[in-house]
Amino acid sequence: MKHQVVDARGTRIHCVEEGSGPLVLLVHGFPESWYSWRHQLPAIAEAGFRAVAIDVRGYGRSSAPLEVEAYGMLQHVSDNLGVVEALAGRGSPAIIIGHDWGAPIATCSALLRPDIFTAVAMLSVPYSPPGGRRPTEAFAEIGRLAGQDEEFYINYFQEPGRAEREAEIDVRSWLLGFYVAASADGVRPASGAGTIATVARGTMLRDRFPAPGPLPGWLTEDDLGFYTGEFERTGFRGALNRYRNVDRDWQDLQPWRGAPIRVPSLFIGGEKDGPTMWGARAIARFPDTLPGLRGSHILPGCGHWVQQERADEVSRLLVDWLKSLQQSPGA
Repeated sequence: MKHQVVDARGTRIHCVEEGSGPLVLLVHGFPESWYSWRHQLPAIAEAGFRAVAIDVRGYGRSSAPLEVEAYGMLQHVSDNLGVVEALAGRGSPAIIIGHDWGAPIATCSALLRPDIFTAVAMLSVPYSPPGGRRPTEAFAEIGRLAGQDEEFYINYFQEPGRAEREAEIDVRSWLLGFYVAASADGVRPASGAGTIATVARGTMLRDRFPAPGPLPGWLTEDDLGFYTGEFERTGFRGALNRYRNVDRDWQDLQPWRGAPIRVPSLFIGGEKDGPTMWGARAIARFPDTLPGLRGSHILPGCGHWVQQERADEVSRLLVDWLKSLQQSPGA
């Protein structure tokens, strides 16, 4: 694997690439890294593509601006365009694949610039067009539905410094708790109450993590050590600032309100994955919102970290889809 840092329209973006051929850009989510694609990079490269996994701004070796507004969706789309330009030249096409927050970043890239991002795959988070309701208002209602004193985790992340304080006290244990809680290996917290979808007011998200136990089969000590090292170095502020732009994104994307994505697309989710389960209504709307959809797969018994929990299966689905694009590139 080749590591390099590119100038993406003035933003430093760390890229890890393998293979040659049509460019495939891989975009991770929270709280992750390019490393989340470690299983897919060689598989996609072996299939005849140039696979490039990035550290999203705020993560790893990429730029981490101080300002919250520097993490708006339009900035992430610009970063992706800059990466493509730096690696392949201005106007060159790319296929984009995203997981968790990387999925909305990928779909917005394809929505705004279908001339460059000619196909898009989403893992975990299904596409839902920009809508009419302010996101934090909708999230507040989700919290109220869970209980009078419950707060949806995205709203919990809104206050700068709050989530950072609890995560940075012990990065390794916080990451492990978060990873296990969102995976198919997650069990009810030791307190016996709730999930990490919501936080009881006056408590911390880590209070909802499962009781400590052995690592799940998809996560090794080396894997956890890599993630821990990255966040001990960078902290969590940049990563969490993505959540703090949901209302700004809603405003910025109003010109595309209700717009479908017409380029060829793919969705992969987990049966036990929160965003996939919450997104059932969005998935049902795919015939209208993703007219170029070539496959929608819900992996039985799989949690949130689909490309890590089911590495071989996800790699196969992605490679089959990528090859189908070469055979029939149109939507």
